[in-house]
Amino acid sequence: MQSNINPTAAVGSQVLGGPGPEQPLDLSGVGSRRLSEKIIAAVLFLAGALSIVTTVGIVVVLVSQAITFFVDVPILDFLTGTRWQPGSKNNPGFGVLPLVAGTLIIAGIAIVVALPLGLASAIYLSEYAPERVREILKPAIELLAGIPTIVYGYFALTFMTPQLLKPLIPAIGPLNGLSAAIAVGILIVPLIASLSEDAMRAVPRSLREGAYALGATKLEVASRVVLPAAFSGITAAVILAISVAIGETMIVSLASGAAPTRDGNPLDGMQTMTGAIVAAFSGEPSRGTPQYVSLFAIGLLLFVMTLTLNIVSQVIAGRFREVYE
Repeated sequence: MQSNINPTAAVGSQVLGGPGPEQPLDLSGVGSRRLSEKIIAAVLFLAGALSIVTTVGIVVVLVSQAITFFVDVPILDFLTGTRWQPGSKNNPGFGVLPLVAGTLIIAGIAIVVALPLGLASAIYLSEYAPERVREILKPAIELLAGIPTIVYGYFALTFMTPQLLKPLIPAIGPLNGLSAAIAVGILIVPLIASLSEDAMRAVPRSLREGAYALGATKLEVASRVVLPAAFSGITAAVILAISVAIGETMIVSLASGAAPTRDGNPLDGMQTMTGAIVAAFSGEPSRGTPQYVSLFAIGLLLFVMTLTLNIVSQVIAGRFREVYE
């Protein structure tokens, strides 16, 4: 009597772990994985939608309250006025120009302080530092970003101004824009250094080796090969740092004072847009008053400024991005 079972197929089925001729495929695991994927996709979609809804809600609140303000104060007077005294009972002033000037001055000095320090740190980490040193130094630099900004503010107020700047510049006031700007610059150094270093390390090793083969030094490779190749990423990092400097609140509120600048002198006290919002809300303005709704107009202007910077960053990054294969 001959058997109908193929011994080779039976052995192969046992070795490969495949189902025998009479064992159906178990699809329950496939179904559960597909269900898990659908749940994860739904959760991720809800998270993305929530961020969009939050942004839209913020814009709606800012615009609605700002429109209420611009009914009483013309938008041209708000943007070009040179006197900011919303709390004055007899003759309130709602010219935002001194606040914008203070914001741009502090942000400008901050980026002058942070850009060379951040780029130098990025070049060292990317081109010069051994891997072991980089693993220690980069987290140490990024640790600066984790310090609360109010600590930077007290540092500028109680140490930087009296101990460092006063001996060098006797005419500097106790509350001044220079110390606040330097503190903001220190705050954004890790942002420029970390993002710029990431952009530099993304440059292919073959470009460096080609430059070295032509006799270039490390400095020449870093300045003439790596920096131009990583230009889009570095530019995006700088613009993002400027946005952070413009939106900084606690440092400028503590160190630069609460008086709008008169002549743009950073040795004197000056108030930024964020500082004006903090100062106004600390006095608890009455809801619905011009002083109250003017803060939403400042917030809307800040939103437009930072949004413009982000758009410029995206355009520059897309325009100069290099794609390597």
